[in-house]
Formats: sequence, structure tokens, C-alpha cells
Amino acid sequence: MTATPRILGQDPDPAPWTPGSPPSTWLLRITNQPPPPCTRILDPQEQARAAAFAREHLRTRYVASHLALRRLLGAYLGADPAAVELTREPCPGCGGPHGRPAALGAPFHFNLSHAGDLAFIAFADTPVGADVEQMQTAGFAAEVARMLHPEERAELAALTAAELPTAFARCWTRKEAYLKGLGTGLSESPATTYVGTAPAPSPPPGWTLTDIAVDPGYAAAIAVAAPV
Repeated sequence: MTATPRILGQDPDPAPWTPGSPPSTWLLRITNQPPPPCTRILDPQEQARAAAFAREHLRTRYVASHLALRRLLGAYLGADPAAVELTREPCPGCGGPHGRPAALGAPFHFNLSHAGDLAFIAFADTPVGADVEQMQTAGFAAEVARMLHPEERAELAALTAAELPTAFARCWTRKEAYLKGLGTGLSESPATTYVGTAPAPSPPPGWTLTDIAVDPGYAAAIAVAAPV
């Protein structure tokens, strides 16, 4: 199952979120954007994080993606983007304040990922994880594949060098999306849960996995928890 995201700056901004809406995904092409405007809508924590980047392109990517996130949050909440209060849910592993990101009072969940010149944002009624990654070489994929579930390692080992980068990217983005949706991130070993490397994902129980068609040279996926 593959879906296509809406494009920030190309598609209209969304209407306020209605409970029961299907998951929504958005893509921001940072290189096609003008320089980020005044960061007054970012909160002090976001501004401090942006200022801490030593490299200008990383700062630009962070600011652009967080401005995009706030633009969408404001649209879905019918609120001033600068007024949206961001927080973190408790970590499911240790209870610390570093679990899934959240907006106070929002009737939905969201997740943000960025890689290269893309930012990727997902929204859903239930917990959601999103991941976008740049495609890697066959050598890189073979090296990192050692971290994956045994069945995924076996599937990747059976592929040619030409097939490996795409299959690895599918698997890795699904896995990161799922772990971000859980709220654990990579504190849970990537070897624990099987999500598959084939064109059709293998979602863990209680979740759906969807590959998202993004720009050439990238792969993306979302994981959405089933309603309780």
C-alpha cells in the first residue's frame, strides 16, 4: 500500500481537523522554499534549538520544517501557529518527558521527520509515526541491515546489489515510523519487530504501515495505531 502526500506551498492549507478524519501526510521541499521568515512563531525552545546548529543548512532545515509544522498545526486547530503549545508525551519505556511530540489540546496526533531537503509530517486520530530517509548505497544498506530483524536480514541478503537500496529504505522507514509511533524511537532495537522489506509492508499487530511516495532518491512511510 502506497499513498501520496500533499505538498506544502502547492496544495491548499487544510481545514480544521475533524475527529474520524483519515491520516494526512504533508511534504515540504525545503530547497524550493524562500529563506525562512522571521522565527517569531517558534517558541523559545525551538529558537534555542535552531540557534545551536553550527551549520547553516541544518539550521535552515530545522527552522523551515518547524515553521511548516506550526503552519499545519495552526490550520488543523483553527489557531494562530505561534499560539500552539508543543509538549512531549511520557516515554513508554521510562516515563520520562521524551515520548511522542504533542500539541496541547489537539484532537489528533502528529509526527515530523526530515532528511536532506525534505520535511515530512503526518497527522492522525491515533498515535502516528513518520519517517523520510535519503536512499543509501548498497554497501551502506548491507552494513546497517545487520541491525534488523533476522527475517529482514535474510530477505535483504537474497537481493542483488541493484535491488538492495530500495528494499532497505522501505524497511528502515517503516521501522522508524513504527518506533516513533510507539514513542520509543530507536531505544527499542530495530531487530525486535518485523515490518518486511517487500513492496507490501508487514505491519505489527495493532498498527497499519503505509509507504509514502515522495521525491526520487528518498523513501518515506507512516505507521498509525489502530483505534482502541
